[in-house]
Amino acid sequence: MRILGIDPGLRVTGFGVIDVDGPRLAYVASGVVRTPADAELPRRLHVIFEGLREVIATHRPDCAAIEKVFVNVNPQSTLLLGQARGAALCALVGEGLGIFEYTALQTKQATVGTGRAAKAQVQEMVKRLLRLSGVPTTDAADALAAAICHAHLGASVARIVGASGEAGARVTRIRRGRIGLA
Repeated sequence: MRILGIDPGLRVTGFGVIDVDGPRLAYVASGVVRTPADAELPRRLHVIFEGLREVIATHRPDCAAIEKVFVNVNPQSTLLLGQARGAALCALVGEGLGIFEYTALQTKQATVGTGRAAKAQVQEMVKRLLRLSGVPTTDAADALAAAICHAHLGASVARIVGASGEAGARVTRIRRGRIGLA
């Protein structure tokens, strides 16, 4: 299975693509979609949309994992981040991908082992888990961590759903290593 991870941002949207074969994770690609700082909001959203469509066309993922927006101290920043995330979601839906959403806490927990991990810890664990020769940028590392999170949690949810017969279960939260199902 090929997973596209996305770390949405208005200035920089990170992406990471991994292949999953059972417990094995393999790095495929990662990078960022940068928007022009001097462009108006609609143009920036279009750049995110088109940039991710290009990534999807190039790497042909089976599904996508995207970070959920958290409520920031600055409501204006949260609103802008939400719009960038919306542009990313539109690109994913438009290309017919299944979308799985995870909080930053869930992503860090699944990748590093603690939801309070620092950016440098996430970068280092992504490097180790994917056997990379160097440390990815923070935005690319966060996107790769989202993909890794889905690789780990998606398999767990599939096993739980298969065992219980529940259809449509979704990961909603992780608390002390436990997976909550909707």
